[in-house]
Amino acid sequence: MSAETVRGTRASAPVRAVIFDWGGTLTPWHEVDLPEQWRVFAREVHGVPVDSPDVAEEDVAAAERLAAQILEVESAAWRGGRETHSSATLESVLDAAGIDPAHDRHHLALAAYRRFWEPHTFTDPDVRPLWTALHDRGIRVGVLSNTIWSRDYHREIFERDGVLDLIDGDVYSSEIDHVKPHPEAFRAVCDAVGIPPRESVYVGDRLFEDVHGPQQVGMRAIWIPHSDLPEEQRVAVDATPDAVAERLGEVLDIVDRW
Repeated sequence: MSAETVRGTRASAPVRAVIFDWGGTLTPWHEVDLPEQWRVFAREVHGVPVDSPDVAEEDVAAAERLAAQILEVESAAWRGGRETHSSATLESVLDAAGIDPAHDRHHLALAAYRRFWEPHTFTDPDVRPLWTALHDRGIRVGVLSNTIWSRDYHREIFERDGVLDLIDGDVYSSEIDHVKPHPEAFRAVCDAVGIPPRESVYVGDRLFEDVHGPQQVGMRAIWIPHSDLPEEQRVAVDATPDAVAERLGEVLDIVDRW
């Protein structure tokens, strides 16, 4: 099937599902100090209180080395996702970095890591009214995220923010073999919501993963270009979104037009 045929098929099909990226789309875009996420983890592993003057220099240095080691492994995992579309999990990253999950401070370190990320996980206020309006129109709602975090963790976030009940199907790359833009990731989430790709729309903030990716399987793509992606996360791609929304609330008007 040619690209022109796929685009024509998308344009003529009814919209029966709208599927959303998570980070930077359902959550407002934040600049995050990525090395710091692992510093707080490593400090907890080594029992190093932040900014305490009573900690031995060798303990601080050991925590810094551990943090740098984990960051290197995680960066390689994300690079592999962009280049070969292979997925990873938090557990696989920590294992590759030599972290012992049986360490007596492991759970404390994971809790510190989650506390670091919590301010960056809150759901955009537009989400509940948008998803409610989509359901009122008989349109299903889905989530597909490139993530190393577990399904349970993401669903805890959605439950905390009062929107879990509005999700009809969700897929996380940590539980499948591929990340976006691999076609199988989009087919998996379409299966999860029970709607074929040509009747589904994808909404995201990245041209490579969230526009090029879904269009490969016949989905329409709405681009929300409000994320200031770091240079190392950008992939050059010739992709044109089917529509552009400056904020989540505009998605409903686009879907109504279609």
